[in-house]
Amino acid sequence: MNKAAIYHRPESEFAYLYAKNLMHVRLQTQKSDVEKVELFYGDPYSWEGLDNPETQYWASQKVEMKKYLSTNISDYFEAEITVATKRVDYLFVITGLDGEKVVYTDQGMFDYDESLVTKKYGAFRLPYFHESDRFKAPEWVKETVWYQIFPERFANGDTSNDPEGTKAWNPQDVPDRQDFYGGDLQGVIDHLEHLTELGVNGIYFTPIFQAFSNHKYDTEDYMEIDKQFGDKELFKTLVKEAHARGIKVMLDAVFNHIGDTSAQWQDVLKNQEKSKFADWFHVNSWPATYTPTDDFENAENATYDTFAFTPHMPKLNTANPEVEAYLLKVADYWISEFDIDAWRLDVADEVDHTFWKKFRTTCDAAKDDFYILGEVWHSAQPWLVGDEFSAVMNYAYTDAIKDGLITKKISLEQMVSNINTQLTLYRKQVNQMMFNVLDSHDTPRILTVAKNNKNLMKLVETFTFMQPGVPCIYYGDEYAVTGGMDPECRKVMPWEEKDQDLEMFDFFKNLIALRKQYQGILSDSEVEWKIVDSENGIVKFERGSLKAIFNIGEKPAYFSADEVVFSNLVDQNNILQYGFVIYK
Repeated sequence: MNKAAIYHRPESEFAYLYAKNLMHVRLQTQKSDVEKVELFYGDPYSWEGLDNPETQYWASQKVEMKKYLSTNISDYFEAEITVATKRVDYLFVITGLDGEKVVYTDQGMFDYDESLVTKKYGAFRLPYFHESDRFKAPEWVKETVWYQIFPERFANGDTSNDPEGTKAWNPQDVPDRQDFYGGDLQGVIDHLEHLTELGVNGIYFTPIFQAFSNHKYDTEDYMEIDKQFGDKELFKTLVKEAHARGIKVMLDAVFNHIGDTSAQWQDVLKNQEKSKFADWFHVNSWPATYTPTDDFENAENATYDTFAFTPHMPKLNTANPEVEAYLLKVADYWISEFDIDAWRLDVADEVDHTFWKKFRTTCDAAKDDFYILGEVWHSAQPWLVGDEFSAVMNYAYTDAIKDGLITKKISLEQMVSNINTQLTLYRKQVNQMMFNVLDSHDTPRILTVAKNNKNLMKLVETFTFMQPGVPCIYYGDEYAVTGGMDPECRKVMPWEEKDQDLEMFDFFKNLIALRKQYQGILSDSEVEWKIVDSENGIVKFERGSLKAIFNIGEKPAYFSADEVVFSNLVDQNNILQYGFVIYK
């Protein structure tokens, strides 16, 4: 047995409260190395036989842990336990396939001796089940199918606020980085019925605050709606109309940086180090300058920190008390005054943890069950322990799906290993709320990634909707809109029937209905992988009572079912290439 591969960490994703007084415990071992893991647990102060110190023993309980996920290098075991006194000591007894048996405690690993268990030598401990420390998961999020709207390209409902040089609304047009098409909030209100018919119940807006660009990630004023989109009264109406339809609203908060046309940065440029806003930014040497290049988005020799290398987005100093107070005021204002339900946090990993903890406190005070979604493209455990974000945009998870099922950069076995790796990084209630996106304003359209293979797109969408977490549809995907990397992925929404793929719309409507019908199963049950076969292109897994088979191979895949609940490219009991079936 490879003892060096055995790992557990108390008070982490390896040991946490899942529900009130209900604890999840996990253990990591080398893949295919361990026969059995027994978890001994009980109250730290509960002893039997106290009249004889020689024979007294710890009054523990025992449960055999279930192997619930595997990667290409590790197996993960899990158990769910509770103790009436709401405190617990625990240790592991591990038996290897080679027959070796060890006891694993907080003090290390020891050759098996029964006294190590009966005396609970150096046991791991969760001193008390503090409900205030438990990671809280807003229940409504698990029931949500999100729809991302890039407001400038969704619908032009009010031509009177169009910027100068607005282009004609042409779905065939491939936009340039600085093009404007006149999309606005009135356009969203005009098409809320479209979202209701589709079945989505959450809108994720990219930024709507006053800004210079079409994408609005270069904020000028966080307290104002961009005049090209409308005004505050119109936005308040939009939120009320959305809520009346059971649709939640999430806004995009760009707190890592601000736009260079903002009053604060303009004052810095005018007064340099004497500016009252000089410490609002990270200026490394004065004066604050840069050398332009042929690319508007990139600069050389900038003397101040920016988002990426764009000189038009100077980085905010969120450790400055004035900046902190200002941004927290912004966070509270849009919740308290407009009743939004969630914030999506742009470039969240580049902002300090101290600020995000205060941000979380501010949001929780303003509204119960508020959802905070961070943009973090890599492993995000530090942000997901309960005092910062609710979830992150699950790019690593969905990248594994795309790389396995579409581009085939990795094998199906590696895809499943990558997926399982992500699931083991976080508490179960976090996985239930992770934001699963296959495409967005920052990535190529999923149909373009699939090289216009609509059946493959349907397969990948269905695969994703069947996973833990909450799915998000990028506007226009329901009509099979295509587009490469930004800015090509930001085409205008096709509102005329001649430009729409109505069959794809029906597919999405049915897929969303499936997700809603089986939401409880898809949120709460584990993923049980049954077949992962790169040679034949087959993946089969189960989620509770639901079974799913996906076929990217050239040969048909046979299945037998009592009840088919959703399928594509199925001929009797055969799943054709790029087909799938969900059944019971």
